[in-house]
Order: sequence, then structure tokens, then C-alpha cells
Amino acid sequence: MTSQIPTSSDILDLARRTLEIEASAVARLIACIDDNFLRAVEILLACGGRVVVTGMGKSGHIGGKIAATLASTGTPAFFMHPAEASHGDLGMITGQDVVIALSNSGESAEIVAIVPLIKRRGAKLISMTGKPASTLAQASDIHLDASVEQEACPLNLAPTASTTAALALGDALAVATLHARGFSADDFARTHPGGALGRRLLVHVRDLMHGGDALPKVHESDSLKTALLEMTRKGLGMTAVVDADDKLKGIFTDGDLRRLLDQDVDVRSAMVAEVMHRHPRTVAAAHLAVEAVRLMQEYKVNGLLALDDEGRLAGALNMHDLLRAGVV
Repeated sequence: MTSQIPTSSDILDLARRTLEIEASAVARLIACIDDNFLRAVEILLACGGRVVVTGMGKSGHIGGKIAATLASTGTPAFFMHPAEASHGDLGMITGQDVVIALSNSGESAEIVAIVPLIKRRGAKLISMTGKPASTLAQASDIHLDASVEQEACPLNLAPTASTTAALALGDALAVATLHARGFSADDFARTHPGGALGRRLLVHVRDLMHGGDALPKVHESDSLKTALLEMTRKGLGMTAVVDADDKLKGIFTDGDLRRLLDQDVDVRSAMVAEVMHRHPRTVAAAHLAVEAVRLMQEYKVNGLLALDDEGRLAGALNMHDLLRAGVV
């Protein structure tokens, strides 16, 4: 018998139906968040070792992601393949650990086979299955119900809705645990130092600003010509202007120079105090660099002067510094 070739409309309908089924499966989990879930969080918080996540097949792929999410949000975790566990990897588990086992049927032979050994080692066992009466669920210290009414696969065979539900439930467990642990944005950045997120959350203005001899600075008694030479030497397109006590009085920028030329001002005889901008935009050196980005965008400027904790001039930075650091 020749099967009918699906039309474009059929394909789109199936795609939409897949999303509807999976969305429904995730929504159903809300009613499953109960005292068992709370006890699972308590067990994770009390874990003195590592969280070992295991699962076979598609559940294993989901388990790997759950382990990675836990590890990056303050709960040390790793994935252990259940088949390899029977060939030596059980040595990874100690009595201080917590094992999270995923199996939609709750009868995966590779997992069921190692459950007695996990229990013998004294590790806590949290299971996530679609069958509360299954062998795995019944043997667990805590069981989390991740059952679904149907798979999104039109044959109702391929793990689709069930794996989506398990993934969502794992995310809920990780997020609830990080919140209970008091895990902060700074903590998150420390586990992601190499990415853009880490740079945005860890880099401060003081890490990027030009200070000391690299800070462009002139006194308000100096001529505009002196200020222009300072700007040329330091290459930031601006210079701070200070008084005799080194207190910030203003700023002069490349943009200010262009506006002066339009006004036919004699740049050779003018004093910098006569033409500087007296209310410069500043940022605290202790603030995150992303705050400098926000201020530059808000005020439509390309550079900022940085102040220390006592309000003194500490440095200067421009948008190029932020771009080089990958903050923008």
C-alpha cells in the first residue's frame, strides 16, 4: 500500500499539534509540585557530596542537561551513564551524594539494576518517572511525577512530550534549589566567567578605566591648546578638567572641539575653563561596566569619567574600552 504524501498544511498542523501536546504536558506538571517536590529540594540543599544524575536513552540526554543546569546554579552535579555504572562507574557515588534517576517507564533495566547498590552506599535517591507505581519510583526516597497523557509523536512512541516534561521538571528543581540556596547573579557569573554573561556580571568600571598616567587630565587654568595636546597624547577623545585641589570641574571632548570650530572660536588663545562642559557625565569606578554602557546610551555620549568612593576623579573610559572587553 502506498502511503499518502503529506501536504504542507499537514506538516504545519502536525508541528502545531506537537507544540500543543508538549505545552500541555508541561502545564500539567504544575499540579504535581507538592510536598514531595519540597522534600526533593531539601535533600539537594542538605547534600554533602555531589548530585549524580542518571538516565538511559533520551532520558539520559535530558539528565545530562539537568546535571549541567544544577552545576551552573550552585549545586555540584554530574551525569553518570547507567550502563557504565554497572562496569565501574558506581565508584563515583558516595554515601554523601544524591542520585537523580530519570526513566519514563520507571523500569529501565540498566537503572533498576543499580538501585540496590545506590541504596547500599547510603546515597539518597530521587526518581523522576511517568509511572508512580514503577519499580524505580517505589524504591526511591522521593518520587517526582513527570507523567504525560500522550507523546507528541503521531505514533505515540518516540519520547517527545515525556522528555520535555522531564526537562521542565528538572529546570523547576534546579531553579527552586538555587533560590533556596540564596544563589546570586554574582555567583552565577563565577560559574560562567568565559562567556558574555560573565563579563557583564563580573567586569567593573575600575577594571577597564584608564587611570594614573593614562588618565587625560588638565587644570582649569590651562589653555585649550594644552588640553588638546593632552587629548592627543592619551587618545581617549576627551580630557578631564580639574582645579588646583584636583577636584573635577569639567570635561572637554572631541565633540566640544568640533562645536567650537563651528563658532569660529580661536583655539590658540582660548582657555579650557572657558569652553569646557561644566557638568560631565560620571560613573562610579566600583560600578559594573554594564552601568557605564547604560549611561552612555542614555545620555548619548561616547565616554565617561570615573569617580572613586569619595567622589574624586579616578579614571576615564570610552565605548571602545567596553567593546574590547566584550561588555557591549
